[in-house]
Amino acid sequence: MMKQIPERLSALHDVMKKNSIAAYIIPGTDPHASEYIADYWKEREWISGFTGSAGTVALTLTKAGLWTDSRYFLQGAEQLKGTGIELMKQGLPETLEIIPWLSVELKAGDKVGVNPQMFSANAYSSMKAELGMSGIELVSIDLIDMVWNGRPALPSNPFFVFDTKYNGKSAKEKLNTLRAELKKAHANVFVMSALDDIAWLFNIRGNDVSFNPVVIAYALVSDEKATLFIEPEKIPAEGKEYLKAQGVETASYLDIYEYINEIPSSKAVLIDGAKLNRSLFEAIPQGCVVRNTMSPVFKLKSIKNETEIKGVRNAMVKDGVALTRFFKWLEENVKKGELSEMSISNKLRDFRAEQELFVGESFDTIAGYAAHGAIVHYRATPESNFVIKEENLLLLDSGGQFFDGTTDITRTVAMGTPTIQQIIDFTLVLKGHINLATAIFPVGTRGSQLDILARKAMWDLGVNYGHGTGHGIGHFLNVHEGPQSIRMDENSTTLQLGMITSNEPGLYRANEYGIRIENLILVVPAEKTEFGQFLKFETLTLFPIDQQLIDIEMLGEKEIEWLNGYHSMVYDSLSPALSEEERDWLAKKCAPIKIG
Repeated sequence: MMKQIPERLSALHDVMKKNSIAAYIIPGTDPHASEYIADYWKEREWISGFTGSAGTVALTLTKAGLWTDSRYFLQGAEQLKGTGIELMKQGLPETLEIIPWLSVELKAGDKVGVNPQMFSANAYSSMKAELGMSGIELVSIDLIDMVWNGRPALPSNPFFVFDTKYNGKSAKEKLNTLRAELKKAHANVFVMSALDDIAWLFNIRGNDVSFNPVVIAYALVSDEKATLFIEPEKIPAEGKEYLKAQGVETASYLDIYEYINEIPSSKAVLIDGAKLNRSLFEAIPQGCVVRNTMSPVFKLKSIKNETEIKGVRNAMVKDGVALTRFFKWLEENVKKGELSEMSISNKLRDFRAEQELFVGESFDTIAGYAAHGAIVHYRATPESNFVIKEENLLLLDSGGQFFDGTTDITRTVAMGTPTIQQIIDFTLVLKGHINLATAIFPVGTRGSQLDILARKAMWDLGVNYGHGTGHGIGHFLNVHEGPQSIRMDENSTTLQLGMITSNEPGLYRANEYGIRIENLILVVPAEKTEFGQFLKFETLTLFPIDQQLIDIEMLGEKEIEWLNGYHSMVYDSLSPALSEEERDWLAKKCAPIKIG
């Protein structure tokens, strides 16, 4: 691919000149603000060869750069070799961000082009304003489509109906709830582009992208009707009848532009400007009042109903059974010296696939052995693939998509005799994990207010980690779901009953090892006092934490009680589904720690 990149850049330069475009920006996203995207939209990968999940290319007629964060510095350097594109390391003091860089490289009167489908309405407005301060104009123009020969087709896989026995609420009920939310927002029409919001609202699922069971579509919901914009070949026979019964009309995918154009100027249009792409925003008639606020569906789907929560509990048991069989197998086979990061990832998938209602993995397994564990979003490749030995640590972050729920778990295990430093580091992470898991907090608390609980033990010793502590998770949907989070960055969304987030503090020593302990936690009621209603977390994930890596002396009595209680719950939940040999193995891993 590297040989083709300079040719592609040259072709892009030609169309830039023809259209009087001095610079062009190419992000790694799609018109739906998705994390995982269909091949058709991998414009940044096509122009640069860079395959990381985060990164943006910006180029002038003489220079080109790829901006990405520290997770991808090594990968970026490797994949950009010989392309003529410079790696721009975001977060370093010497690296200018894209807009300031363009302001230096260009002059007043120059034009910067972007494909408006690939930028949210909010991001576009922000760029336009910032470039405008330097007298530079931002223009909407799709140049990649003019030069990408042999572009892959859009996925044409039919969707399938996601049964209410798994999700608990019909699309008709959800549409009624949404319309009530529109009324509260004084809006008549809601323009939807986020694929997981659409999948949740209409109770449909598909396999158009990797890992997230979504369907490529747009939607418009008004007081009177709901329209799903989807290519006709993607609608199965039973899907037509189903949508009709739920009061949903259909139109072709790109017909949404025409429908938006025809919205009467007397109507108020609700958009989520952080998600809706600029191209659709530009289609809204001038006279319409635009209400730009967080998608009401985004908020509604973050609060799981009883059926969804019950399903997630079922999925956790299946996940725990698969992990028990996998880690038992790993211990028995590592001594052969034939296992690698890639081969164990494949084996784990096989164990999950044996479980009922398994659909696929919820993301690419992160199997980071030894130094690779310190690369937060590491993904093994044939070139980087470490052989697993009976020494050091293995960090394994993985998850499954089941019809009844989505899972995401990280365990760090000692493959040999751990060092004193590894034990101290692991115990610090465990203390943070337990501290968050046992939090009690008043209604109205934000995730950013709890984040310190996971970091305090580390901060006391001058240690920290760079990623967030917790992300929301979908129900047989996206493994990363908002709007809630637990992280240092401010987020106005409060933690509410029925929300599920991850609890995943970590500690990473570059070129040595990485440690992360991740469980999924559910917000449940704690108690009501004269000071109001308090909430707490219930841990949902079911698999033991490696006791070889724990320094008991560093734990307080309450922390040991939590660990013993957790391991007792793990054993009781998983043992009925295991063989006698597997139960014996699990019993050893869940053995209680004596207090005092």
